[in-house]
Amino acid sequence: MQGRLYAALLISSWFSVVLGNKNFVSTTLKLDPKETNHCFGCGASNDAGMKLTFELDLQHRRIHGRFTLGPNYAGGGGFAHGGIIAVVLDEAMGKLSKLDEERAVTAEITVEYKKPVPIESEIVVEGWQDEEKGRNRFRTAEIRDPAGNLLARGKGRFVVITDEHFAKATTTAPKQVS
Repeated sequence: MQGRLYAALLISSWFSVVLGNKNFVSTTLKLDPKETNHCFGCGASNDAGMKLTFELDLQHRRIHGRFTLGPNYAGGGGFAHGGIIAVVLDEAMGKLSKLDEERAVTAEITVEYKKPVPIESEIVVEGWQDEEKGRNRFRTAEIRDPAGNLLARGKGRFVVITDEHFAKATTTAPKQVS
């Protein structure tokens, strides 16, 4: 591991030694929405956005989130809108790029809608990477209820892009209209 993830593990290990607990090493990294990020799913600067927070499990190489969506994301029948379900799954799979400190964009995503996803009770989201081929990352994410019942599953192909490509895309992105 490099950069911030490595630094987080070093700091956590240092604290555990200072506190006298050599068996304690935090293996999770909280990914809060950032004020500089306008992403609908995970950015803090988008007023209409979801502001999703995840935890990255460094040891098991998985992403976890627990959310109550709320009525703003309802579709028919008072359950979560299918597009919102896709957003949550896409965000979970996308955040897995943090494990290798790379940037990857969604190239393909498929969603299996197994059962209605509630908007007024908690859902549990988990994602992991299945395979890596060149610049392609094949990932899976699932939404479950707290009892463990599968509500939705997403599968995606993500393509790693360079920092230069990302920077160029963000400087030419349209600005928010107020």
